[in-house]
Amino acid sequence: MKFVFDQNISHRLLKLLPDLYADSVSVKNEALLNASDAEIWDYAKKHERTIITQDADFNDLNALRGFPPKIIWIRAGNLKTTEVAEILSGHVEVIEEFVHNQTHGCFEIFRLHL
Repeated sequence: MKFVFDQNISHRLLKLLPDLYADSVSVKNEALLNASDAEIWDYAKKHERTIITQDADFNDLNALRGFPPKIIWIRAGNLKTTEVAEILSGHVEVIEEFVHNQTHGCFEIFRLHL
């Protein structure tokens, strides 16, 4: 699976998930750290990557422009990088299903804080 991790997700995540997401990149590694959401969207589309983000704006772009690219939206508040890694590693199968599904453009992962 080919992902691009948005600015709000640490590039260090790539080191925590090397086997699961080996073909992934971060916006920092792709010189997109200060890029607009639209520029990141265009990059993901051009390079056939799914965007992983904690930013609601990508869902808005998805509603406006359609997909690809697809969006995985982690809705869990402020998280440590290790917590994001746990979420992604705990949802590998359903994320893979989503990436291959031709009818859905955004997959939301909720984590409630009680």
